Amino acid sequence: MEQRHLKMTESFGVIVVMFLILGTLIIKYKMSPQIPILCVFTLLLFYGRLRGFTWEQVIDGIAEGIKPGIIPMMIFMMIGLLISTWLASGTIATIMVIGFDLVSVKFFIPTVFLACGIVGIIVGNAFTTISTLGLAFMGIGHVLGFSDAMTAGAVVAGGFLGNNLSPLSDTSNLTTSLIGNRVPEHLKNTAKSAIPAAIAAAVIYAVIGFKNINADLSRVDVISSALKSSFHVGAWSLLPILVLLVMSLRQVPAIPTLLAGSFTALVLTKIWTPSLSFAQISSLLMNGFQMHGSKLLDSLMSGGGIAHMLNSIALILCALSMGGLLMKYGVVDQLLIALQKLVNTPFKLVLATIVSGVAVNVMIGEEYLSEILPGTAFKSAYEEQQLSQNMLTRSLVAGGADINPLVPWSVSGIFIAGTLSLHNYGYVAFTLYPLLNPLVTLLLAALPKSKKQQATA
Repeated sequence: MEQRHLKMTESFGVIVVMFLILGTLIIKYKMSPQIPILCVFTLLLFYGRLRGFTWEQVIDGIAEGIKPGIIPMMIFMMIGLLISTWLASGTIATIMVIGFDLVSVKFFIPTVFLACGIVGIIVGNAFTTISTLGLAFMGIGHVLGFSDAMTAGAVVAGGFLGNNLSPLSDTSNLTTSLIGNRVPEHLKNTAKSAIPAAIAAAVIYAVIGFKNINADLSRVDVISSALKSSFHVGAWSLLPILVLLVMSLRQVPAIPTLLAGSFTALVLTKIWTPSLSFAQISSLLMNGFQMHGSKLLDSLMSGGGIAHMLNSIALILCALSMGGLLMKYGVVDQLLIALQKLVNTPFKLVLATIVSGVAVNVMIGEEYLSEILPGTAFKSAYEEQQLSQNMLTRSLVAGGADINPLVPWSVSGIFIAGTLSLHNYGYVAFTLYPLLNPLVTLLLAALPKSKKQQATA
């Protein structure tokens, strides 16, 4: 069957119309992303048929678009289980009580960022960090009087900092296997931009956190006492965290790791509450943990469950289906071809790599593709200019992994909003590390270097 694709001018027209529709409906009319994306998907579906693509090709594009999201969607469901069981077992409550005792109110926001960054490096998965430690920090921040958006921004920034610098992360292993360099070399090079960006983010967090202190410490004591009386708070409740860390360090894949963490918490829940029936366990796993009888804790300590993640999964299906059609019609390829023509200097090459990653994230919403497609497109250009492969993988991270959590309809953006129960995307303005790292990466590319330095940069 003849391979069809739209021409470059037409492809750019499609991109402009898509952005206009999404921007108008999401930003101006404040719609949830599902309906705007469904509108764009519907238009793309029939536009492709009008332009001569067969229904078989159109459906194939949808299927290919959804394929990379199957594992993330399974992970979403596992995280729904993890949240509900960790709430029920007292794991989240224990972390919060410890946090109230240890964390300084003045430096709460930078502490959140750095703690999530360290755990992210150990665990190697931003989603796991956000859904465990991040969720506990959200509760602490809420009680201390910090805005949910500010706390969420620090959580997400820390999670993705850890994801970028961890030898266990999918990001590190995907980019190095794609380009052909070694993980230690890649991480050492990535740190050249990541560490300055992280330091700058921590300083800014300290400033804005200090200016936004509105903590009622008497309320903190009341909440802490309520948690201790309503949940089993103690060392045993931290066992699911230990299981999660051990399995992560042994490089067990995310799905079995999350299941093990959930099962451990479920066993503890049954021990703490022997009267818990199988029907109640089923409801806990499906509908999440529901706190009743405490005005202070009912909304703060309820959540999780498979059903809680279904809205996010529906959005992923719509977004990846839309991205699959853009891939099938050749729109993404035409954009990359246009950018390839502009890369006659190292700075322009790095800029084009990052812009390509941003564009793929916005159009397709899938992190892996935002690294694979630009990496494949620009690998030969880096070789021709005798630039280090590590410079390429660092640029792929800056435009791919860093940007994905900032796009509302991306896999990461959907996960963050669903897991942290955010009703808008205001957290993006506070997600400083992913915003700063691409800028630092560009700054490093702009600095004058000798040929020898470029080959090892």
